[in-house]
Amino acid sequence: MIKIAEVFGPGPSRLSRLVRQCGVEHVVAGIDLRPRPDAGKEDQPWAYMPLLRAKTAYEDCGFKMAVIESRPPLNDAKLGGSGRDEQIDVACELIRNMGRVGIPVWCYEWMPVGVLRTSRTVPARGGALATGYDHDLMRNAPLTDYGEVNAEQLWENLEYFLRRVVPVAEEAGVQLAMHPDDPPVPSVRGVARIMASLEDFQRLIDLVPSPVNGLTLCQGNFTLMTDDLPAAIRDFGGQGKIFFVHFRDVRGTAEKFVETFHDEGKTDMTACMRAYRDVGYEGVCRPDHVPTMEADSNDRPMYSSIGRLFAIGYVTGLREAVYAEPR
Repeated sequence: MIKIAEVFGPGPSRLSRLVRQCGVEHVVAGIDLRPRPDAGKEDQPWAYMPLLRAKTAYEDCGFKMAVIESRPPLNDAKLGGSGRDEQIDVACELIRNMGRVGIPVWCYEWMPVGVLRTSRTVPARGGALATGYDHDLMRNAPLTDYGEVNAEQLWENLEYFLRRVVPVAEEAGVQLAMHPDDPPVPSVRGVARIMASLEDFQRLIDLVPSPVNGLTLCQGNFTLMTDDLPAAIRDFGGQGKIFFVHFRDVRGTAEKFVETFHDEGKTDMTACMRAYRDVGYEGVCRPDHVPTMEADSNDRPMYSSIGRLFAIGYVTGLREAVYAEPR
């Protein structure tokens, strides 16, 4: 059965207590993996002891640590910069220590220009505040400091990265779950996006074939790539390549969308849950992005605490109904 998780930092907090009270038993680790210049090698966040302490901090709060979704700096690896081998060495050390500690999935991404939203205050149901993206507003945006970066450069650098890290992940028993580009458009500010279609993900899987080379099925992005998301779940799930799920929804297109409450987006969420059931997916999903609800702060758009609790309830009920159906 698919498992429900949430993301937050290690240690007790109001959010972690509320999430546990909702019945959630798994956590996606939100830990800071940036280098610590004043720390020694054994105290860097990807080293064994810091990862072990993070894992036990979650366990002490009643959670099983299922995924790390944080990443150390990787832009030189993505862009083929002078520091790429050093960054890949850090990624390999992270993966080795995840295996030693017993953390089974690393969610990484290949976006030199990361997640983008052009609005954090889109009016939503009942006065909630949603996030949205409008590519027309980005067409005249200046180039980044990286200048023009084409798709084949990113693919070449991704293959170089995978050929280094996949053998390490195989030995460590850690699954590498690529997150899609967000938004999944061909290019932003002169930098290509290469995880933006179903074909891109199949190319990823075929690029370095391995049981540990797979994907994060972020529904908010994948539903912008296809008109039949349940079929995509069945395809990639049938290949055994779904390692982690973001169970969220949107309205619109890849070039103009709004992130919605879980019960009002464009996707047939019940059909998606059935697809995960039918392909035998037993990993974790987290509700992911939500609108900011009344009495909650919009300081962290997409991560309203109250909105996340609503989403947990929705996904829990949906899972109960689907898994109770006769097959």
